[in-house]
Amino acid sequence: MQTSQAFTPPNRLLLGPGPSDAAPSVLTALSKPLLGHLDPAFIGMMEEIKSMLRQIFQTENEMTLPVSGTGSAGMEFCFVNLIEPGDDVVVCINGVFGMRM
Repeated sequence: MQTSQAFTPPNRLLLGPGPSDAAPSVLTALSKPLLGHLDPAFIGMMEEIKSMLRQIFQTENEMTLPVSGTGSAGMEFCFVNLIEPGDDVVVCINGVFGMRM
């Protein structure tokens, strides 16, 4: 059985749209053991994040959640949360991603 060598990519300064460089604190956090989404420690951390988001957005809505996703996912989240059936919307198509709306 053949084994592969450890992957040690060179340090690079990433300046594109993604992936992007991660702060040293993020890299340290990523080296820690994982938590499941039902772990009490994870649930406590998520509740703290939700509380801080409610403060930032000045809302008491209990459904305020952090969501990880692409830019396209972000556009969709904005539309489904801000636009009501029957609302008029003007979409200016400029570039590749404008056609997605």
